Amino acid sequence: MIIYPAIDLKDGACVRLVKGDMARDTVYNEDPGAQAHEWAAAGFNWIHVVDLNGAIDGKPVNNLAVAAILKNADIPVQLGGGIRTLAQIEHWLSEGVSRVILGTVAAKDPEIVKKACSLFPHQIAVGIDALKGEVMVDGWVDGSNIQATELVKHYEDAGVCAVIYTDIDRDGTGEGVNIEATLKLAEATNIPVIASGGVGSMKDIEAVKAGAQSHGLNGVIVGKAFYDKRIEPADALMVAAAE
Repeated sequence: MIIYPAIDLKDGACVRLVKGDMARDTVYNEDPGAQAHEWAAAGFNWIHVVDLNGAIDGKPVNNLAVAAILKNADIPVQLGGGIRTLAQIEHWLSEGVSRVILGTVAAKDPEIVKKACSLFPHQIAVGIDALKGEVMVDGWVDGSNIQATELVKHYEDAGVCAVIYTDIDRDGTGEGVNIEATLKLAEATNIPVIASGGVGSMKDIEAVKAGAQSHGLNGVIVGKAFYDKRIEPADALMVAAAE
């Protein structure tokens, strides 16, 4: 199981939001490059990065911050937020991003996702951000009238390397990962699923670990719980590595 420490970017800084509300942000580090170096030095194998401004604007915004992360992290980076075209995907992969996450475009234009999977094998993930089961788009502002379990079926044989499932009601709250909904999604697809949203204690890490063993979950994204020191990276990594 993989632990993905999160770097969410707003106006060039590392922040955490509550339920995706851009007005409810806490700045944890104004130097994204230094934060990336810290996560790499802690022993993580991946970093999860989201351009929050980009998700709202529909195009990449925090380019300099992402470049700093790539320069200072010697581990793979997965990036999402505002990436909507094949040209943008190609740009970030050429810059050193290991995996691009497609969210809004996955709900609105599946053909772009499928084309990207064909052009860039094993480097395209789909982000499914759900509010009470409905997939939300455009920075979680708009609904799609598509259920998460319905959307994931569009990509069964497309070559998507992972699905990142975020429960918006839990994100940034520390109230606990929605393991039930995550496992339900995992049961609906053969694509590896990454849990996200609401991780607040080691119990959540242990729950995802159990899901990895029973349902093949790929891992879990942890943000605020690391920044607030409610979970120590070494403890999370130890659980993830356990047989």
